[in-house]
Amino acid sequence: MSFDPLYKVHNAAGAGQIPDKAYKLLAERFPLVMEGIKRVEDASGLKYPYYYVEPAMIVSTSAVEFSQFGIFFARTIPVVGEDNHLRVVVQLTAPLVAYGLKGTIHAILAHEFMHYLELVSRIVKMRIVSDELSGTLFEGRYADSGRLLEERAVFKSDPTLIKHITTRFPEGFRDLKLEDKAIKLWMDKGLPMTRVPIDANVIKIPIEAMASLQVEQAVKDKISEYESVKLRKRKNDPGYG
Repeated sequence: MSFDPLYKVHNAAGAGQIPDKAYKLLAERFPLVMEGIKRVEDASGLKYPYYYVEPAMIVSTSAVEFSQFGIFFARTIPVVGEDNHLRVVVQLTAPLVAYGLKGTIHAILAHEFMHYLELVSRIVKMRIVSDELSGTLFEGRYADSGRLLEERAVFKSDPTLIKHITTRFPEGFRDLKLEDKAIKLWMDKGLPMTRVPIDANVIKIPIEAMASLQVEQAVKDKISEYESVKLRKRKNDPGYG
């Protein structure tokens, strides 16, 4: 990949926005991300989308749960460029790279890859104009986990990766040790933060940009295969419907 996933981290360090200690830690631990990317690609048979590390901690807040906040360690974001072409990009946050365990980093990379596939599927089928709103942090976590493809279909050749995902994403991602480290070692030290209202977590994509998304036939074929597995599972579930 000619695109440098750490370009924003380099810029932040050069501008003095993050200290040298944090910059060195991110650079030293980034190979865990690269290893995870390769693992996801090997298990799925597909190329990972563009991804980069955001040199900030991203916190979501709710107008209802005044005393609570959630931490986004990664997000899958559709981006419309100046050429009006749509690209789907995975954003990883600095605290994930700096403090996440190897299994956690790999699980989140795999989870965001499933978000990528799900979003591409909806765009290709022109089934998305805006994503649904979630009014509370709990609803946001639940909605996040309820609509994805089956990880056992996407990563069937890597059972350990599947275990990492199912362990860490029972109903939305929670890793209390990682959250505690992010708060103590990043937030409390005054390092860069971005606050995002949970009810503003909405995707709006112009129709013309949706039409510009270039998707390889191999990706479309794989998505169809994964979706058929999910559909069969639902039909065979006695509790479904």
